[in-house]
Amino acid sequence: MITAAQMRAARALAGIDQKTLAEMAGVSVPTIQRMEASEGVVRGVVDTLTKVIQAIENAGVELIGENETGGRGVRLKKTVARA
Repeated sequence: MITAAQMRAARALAGIDQKTLAEMAGVSVPTIQRMEASEGVVRGVVDTLTKVIQAIENAGVELIGENETGGRGVRLKKTVARA
């Protein structure tokens, strides 16, 4: 599950706009707008939600669930140093 606030925060952290997220996820801009305008947990077609979450993760942002550290959120993924 992802909330509208997490989506907006993830985009901001990744430095991408709605159009870029839509392109990365293979969905329409109005779909992203509708998802971000919802209250609380985003509802929609499971396939679409999966695509959006995958795009966010591919952008280097990790979604934090409700029970992991006391509340939902987002953070940048740790990068692995290459030798």
